Amino acid sequence: MSDRRLSIWGWGYEDQQPTLDQRKATAQAIAASLNRSDVELDPEPRVEDLKLRASRLTPPASLAAICSTSTYDRAAHSYGKAMPDLIRAYRRQFPNPPDVVAFPRSEADVVALLDWCSSANAFAIPFGGGSSVTGGVEPPSDGSQRASVSIDLRYLNKVLEIDKTSRAARIQAGVYGPALEDQLRPHGYTLRHYPQSFEVSSLGGWIATRSGGHFASLYTHIDDFVESLRVVTPSGTLESRRLPGSGAGPSPDRMFIGSEGILGIITEAWMRLQDRPVYRASAGVRFEKFEAAVTAVRLMSQSGLYPTNCRLLDPMEVKRNKVGDGTGTMVMLGFESADHPLDAWMNRALECCRDHGGTTPNGVIIKGGGETAGREGSVGDWRDAFIRMPYQFISMAAMGAIFDTVESSITWERFDAFYAGVMDATRKALDEVCGGGILSCRFTHIYPDGPAPYFTFLGLGKRGGELEQWKALKSAACDAVIRLGGTITHHHSVGRVHKPWYDQQRPDLFAAALRAAKAALDPQGMLNPGVLIDP
Repeated sequence: MSDRRLSIWGWGYEDQQPTLDQRKATAQAIAASLNRSDVELDPEPRVEDLKLRASRLTPPASLAAICSTSTYDRAAHSYGKAMPDLIRAYRRQFPNPPDVVAFPRSEADVVALLDWCSSANAFAIPFGGGSSVTGGVEPPSDGSQRASVSIDLRYLNKVLEIDKTSRAARIQAGVYGPALEDQLRPHGYTLRHYPQSFEVSSLGGWIATRSGGHFASLYTHIDDFVESLRVVTPSGTLESRRLPGSGAGPSPDRMFIGSEGILGIITEAWMRLQDRPVYRASAGVRFEKFEAAVTAVRLMSQSGLYPTNCRLLDPMEVKRNKVGDGTGTMVMLGFESADHPLDAWMNRALECCRDHGGTTPNGVIIKGGGETAGREGSVGDWRDAFIRMPYQFISMAAMGAIFDTVESSITWERFDAFYAGVMDATRKALDEVCGGGILSCRFTHIYPDGPAPYFTFLGLGKRGGELEQWKALKSAACDAVIRLGGTITHHHSVGRVHKPWYDQQRPDLFAAALRAAKAALDPQGMLNPGVLIDP
């Protein structure tokens, strides 16, 4: 159904997967970092070897042309890209694939598909790029005998209208990041929203999951760019009024931003755009002490400078990503603008850093113009490692490694205790479950009142028990996050993975209100059941 196929077992497209030699090199490097050498790679699965449960649905003739029951399409829509998803896929475990995968070409197709799911008493699961790392796109596995249809919006992929006066665009929700930017570039605009999943995720997915993107401060979440939405629900289609701001009651947009497909399918959005950057400035700032770097970043977050990039990497994160000389704590600092040179902004930010012992061993890069300006030096090294990292997932699954992240946010005055508590709980779990491992932390975003710390753990599992071991590690870290007052997710969404902790975080009365909204919009409970609230 598509000219270019996404990988079932790994991140990205089939034609982008690392070679066998590259996978071996990755596995050897990971094993060496864990002081292990006894690591072997399982052979990569093949689609032709998969035997899926027979489909329990037959699309009506009016929809047959946009529906597929092929083994590849059903397997590719069975999971997202969380570590347990990749482990199960690599082990050829597909006990509950969608019965049908639908590829609507228009909003009318989406309406017709929901009508069909309603009449067939089938679940409907919205699908963007399938890059969910929280179990947000898979059919429910609660024992229900209802069939399921995965509704893949990839062909709703056009920029339909550009309002140059207001600097906004009406965009179909299925467009992937690169295609969106390609359509905006000739007009001199950009959405400037770059999550790590940018290449294989969609605008509708960003909105439905409250995605966090490129900006480390000021413009952090997709919320900041949404001007209005158009949503198809089982009870009808609604469109919010397009406005720069409104005080007219609770925002209808806000109800669907972060709703993760349980209330409706987003088909279009008016999005605020930006002029493409002309000026860029970047620097890798090194600190001897982690605590000093935290203080410097806090002061920058409260300075009104609003750096575009302000990623703090703790010593293990620096070492693991081979940033700079691989030692100390690093802050990846950057500014960009379409309007003005950035010398004054960068100089003031570096002054904040120097006040707390920060140095710039590779200097400062200040440029005007060009898409790649400001990507050299330590900042460029980190950016390259950041983009490459998800492509290691396939090697990790093949070698039996257990890898995941836990991201949160916390206020500044509680950060020290939060950081120590989450690190301690996760490290103890690594020692108990894997006999040790690697644990690191970085800041992905910063706010005047607190940072968004992002913890990464890696260990070697016991063959056959990886899923249970992953659950033990993930649970230990998430338990600590909630116990210490953080959010269970800053930008990865809730999905099915984070739901047990989301249930603890959100107020019970809010859950009751959300259930009432779902009952009004989705009375049969057919949209993405098991996400956010109980079915």
